[in-house]
Amino acid sequence: MTTKSDNNTLGLSAGKGLLALSPILVFLLAYLGVSIVSHDFYKMPIAVAFIIAAVWAVIVSAGDFTKRINVFSKGAANPDILFMVWIFILAGAFASLAKSIGAIDATVQLALHYMPGGFIVAGLFIASCIISMAVGTSVGTVTAIVPLACQMSADTDISTAYAVAAVLCGSFFGDNLSFISDTTIAATRTQNCKMNDKFKVNIWLAGPAALVVIAVYLLQHEAGTYVATSLDDLNYWLILPYIIVIGTAMAGVNVVKVLLLGIASCLAIGMAFGSGMIDMCSSMGDGIDGMGQLITVTLLAAGLLAIIEFNGGIRYLIQVMTNRINGKKGAYATVGSLVALVNLCTANNTIAIITVGSLSKSISDRFALDSRKVASVLDTCSCIIQCIIPYGAQMLLATSLAEISPMELYPYLYYPEVLAIAVVLSILFNRRSR
Repeated sequence: MTTKSDNNTLGLSAGKGLLALSPILVFLLAYLGVSIVSHDFYKMPIAVAFIIAAVWAVIVSAGDFTKRINVFSKGAANPDILFMVWIFILAGAFASLAKSIGAIDATVQLALHYMPGGFIVAGLFIASCIISMAVGTSVGTVTAIVPLACQMSADTDISTAYAVAAVLCGSFFGDNLSFISDTTIAATRTQNCKMNDKFKVNIWLAGPAALVVIAVYLLQHEAGTYVATSLDDLNYWLILPYIIVIGTAMAGVNVVKVLLLGIASCLAIGMAFGSGMIDMCSSMGDGIDGMGQLITVTLLAAGLLAIIEFNGGIRYLIQVMTNRINGKKGAYATVGSLVALVNLCTANNTIAIITVGSLSKSISDRFALDSRKVASVLDTCSCIIQCIIPYGAQMLLATSLAEISPMELYPYLYYPEVLAIAVVLSILFNRRSR
């Protein structure tokens, strides 16, 4: 039996633990609180909310001021974060360049010619599901499809937020299930189970949820009023950059290489059809400039979350969540809640899975849980949270490309809601896949 003194040796006191987590609350109050009170979700810039939270985090941290700033800076300079910055820069350059040479317009023209009006949003969701399954990354899917979704929205009366939300939701379907997704790899390795066994369990959660969401899209039938375009004046060469981007991504090429290939193909085709190199470089510069706020927010969030972890916020969460577990259902619920809360604090679903993976394995062994289902719950719950947090890389990238607020997506994020219900039902009825 664990005593109170034993618990104190394992982690932080309640006061220190809550103080370590308080920057998250400060951020939510600054961003969501101000927006709700003012009835304007553009009123409080997300970067300013992060600055307020970061200042608070530095103030409440232990150690001298220089040490606290160094912790923040090292978090922002994490190689994984800087890799994301590279992706954001290249994504902005590619999206702007592809639009300037007419590649996006040509691709959308072809898609709208053949796609039934009432199937546009459902089609975006399905395409994102398939592509993310193939590439194993939600970020890569968002990068490739969101510009197309925005142009489809501009050519119809479908709201941009609705179209972008469908892409974001679909991107997490594949991220959750793909055999080459880093979340799948992390979840299966920490639970010592095979990927195909985890997939068989996971598909019973994600599959029905996706079908429900597709049905919702079709029933809502926000078709968009547009006249099907003629293909007589379509320059098929302009579609090539997107064929290259999607094709190389589905072939498993690194996302940075994919974007570089896309930029190179846009430059070559643009020059072949009369676009000037200086004008194309100017377009790329505009696209990179447009990613400025996204990069700033990413660095601020990474630094803030590093301080929270340094102060023991993650350790405190784990300590509190594992104190009282009762029965198998409680154990599964603890695993799901734990990875969700850690994901909320780290804004990285892979890191969240790795952080709680070994502890989840201990819980699994103690309560004789199905390791396949534990891996599925870890992956699924982390993806649900990653899809809905306004400071997640995927949502920030999608809204930056679309030039909208993250808050505009929430009314249309059906997939994580339905998937969360599926997870809860699977735990309550403790379904075991054969």
